[in-house]
Amino acid sequence: MWLLFAIGSAVFAALTSILAKIGIEGVNSNLATAIRTCVVLLMAWGMVFITHAQGGITSIENKSWLFLILSGLATGASWLCYYKAIQIGQVSKVVPIDKMSTVLTIILAVVFLNEWHKHINSEVKKMEHDFRPLCQFVS
Repeated sequence: MWLLFAIGSAVFAALTSILAKIGIEGVNSNLATAIRTCVVLLMAWGMVFITHAQGGITSIENKSWLFLILSGLATGASWLCYYKAIQIGQVSKVVPIDKMSTVLTIILAVVFLNEWHKHINSEVKKMEHDFRPLCQFVS
């Protein structure tokens, strides 16, 4: 299921770039970002209420609040930079540079979340499990 959402994310991100480039023409990039953010805010809270998740807000721990707020600040900074870049540059040149975030995210996940180690361990265990019958057959 995560793969479907990841593909959806990629498709909508691609649409975002094209729609934003068309919509930002003649509009201050900061104003355009604020308008976009309001739409995202409405959509996000709409999903919270549709899924009846609003009750969970009281159980969010301080650490989660801190990192969600920091994530929001990083998102805002990213969007402001992105909108300015596509306003003054070509989308076809801005997007590949923006997508460097994928490589940077992988590096940061390895360094700060130890995900490489976790990923390798789970893959090795899966391979051991998958190939155990073959190894027993050969020996």
